[in-house]
Amino acid sequence: MHNATLCTMIDCSSRTFADSLAIVCGDREITYGEFITAVDSVARALKGLGLGKGDSVALMLPNVPEFVISYFAILKIGGVVVTLNTASTSYELNYYLDNSDAKALITSSTSANRFEEIRHERTLCRHLIVTEGDEGDLSLEDIMEQDGPAVDNPELTAEDPAVIVYTAGLTGKALGAVLTHGNLYAQSCLIRNLCQGNEKDRSLALIPLYHTFGATANMLCALNMGATMIMMNQFNLDSIFRAIETGSVTYLSAVPRLFLGMMLHEGADRYNVDSLRLCITGGSAMPVEWIPVFEEKFKVKLMEGYGLTEASPVCSFSLPERKQKPGSIGVAIGGVTAKIFDDDDRELPAGETGELVIRGPNVMKEYYKEPERTAEVLRNGWLHTGDLAWIDEDGDIFLVGRKKRMIITSGFNVYPKEVETILTMHKAIRKCVVVGKEDLMRGEIIKALVVLEKGITADAKEIMRHCRHYLASYKVPREIEFVERIDQEDGAS
Repeated sequence: MHNATLCTMIDCSSRTFADSLAIVCGDREITYGEFITAVDSVARALKGLGLGKGDSVALMLPNVPEFVISYFAILKIGGVVVTLNTASTSYELNYYLDNSDAKALITSSTSANRFEEIRHERTLCRHLIVTEGDEGDLSLEDIMEQDGPAVDNPELTAEDPAVIVYTAGLTGKALGAVLTHGNLYAQSCLIRNLCQGNEKDRSLALIPLYHTFGATANMLCALNMGATMIMMNQFNLDSIFRAIETGSVTYLSAVPRLFLGMMLHEGADRYNVDSLRLCITGGSAMPVEWIPVFEEKFKVKLMEGYGLTEASPVCSFSLPERKQKPGSIGVAIGGVTAKIFDDDDRELPAGETGELVIRGPNVMKEYYKEPERTAEVLRNGWLHTGDLAWIDEDGDIFLVGRKKRMIITSGFNVYPKEVETILTMHKAIRKCVVVGKEDLMRGEIIKALVVLEKGITADAKEIMRHCRHYLASYKVPREIEFVERIDQEDGAS
């Protein structure tokens, strides 16, 4: 399907698997037929607001069925989905809505107040749609109860934008990666093609769907093959094990922290996880020594993948049929080429370390309204990842570090510059530097070294409180160290 779009994909699945379960969330069970009916209802409401092809609609929801329904309804009118982290503060939300030119926001009633705080500044974003209740202009609950005709798919091609996902920017300003229908359709085939997935699979959606890894592995891949998404918005380790056992979950995609937690959970042996045939870890590096421990304990293959938002996100995968090499992030997926370049963009031979570059149908169209940043990262047809790596004779890729200053905490990318900018807005802080500190469960945690202004005092709690006002929780430093001075080698930008 050379020119397949996400709209043609979901229409095909809904026709083929009309009576099969598409989504299970607690007591809610939604078949593919019911799902597409709900999508059409929301699409009609969006069209009724005057929204159509090319219009951006922001989506700030946790892992609930309304996320999936709204996502495809926006696509069904030819719109562009702007997926936002539910932890976004009103300060961050203001930037995202402005930068993306969003004309509407779909969110939960509990998050509506964050939009109301900035509504007067966002004249282009005129519509607030909430999941339920009367906090917004419209309620999804009411919309989905309304009958009406099916919505025809707009004229779209694989090159048309489908989603804008914000990713940390080197300058401290988040950049909107524009992912096309072609980008995401290609990724939606991965579980079927690489892991022999089919309509009998049951995916447990734990990673937030606003994260590209969660959206691809747990939503798009499942819906493409007619499988069932089991959704969990809030969970702990016991509820995850229960969901695997009672839901007969066959595959689970998550960040290393979750798999480490499963291994270390004292009550793990009480649960039957025999239905699991595959676990996929990504978002950040899984400690090499723990992979065989996990596989031995749960008798299931743990495959590691690598990707980045700008690549929709999967670039490489440790294929089930190949022996996994310790420390490798696998080989480039089908259709994708991975190479190692030096600082002058010349290809390096096998075994030599340089920057990992990617080319393929998964590579984003651009950074929205950022031609200079786009040109920097997409040079001569290659996506420059900023990761340092080497590739062996068999094509296995080994990461060794980063070319750019970046912290990966629990699968989320954080550029120190963004946090440093917010820290220096505090009147007591004269200078600061943000660094990553190794952490077994999260990969890294954020630590700030702070120099206070002479004669002004502040404690760590006050500074963290200041950060929480402006930054999503995962960006807030977990440690504050007060120092007399900061040297260049500390990592200051």
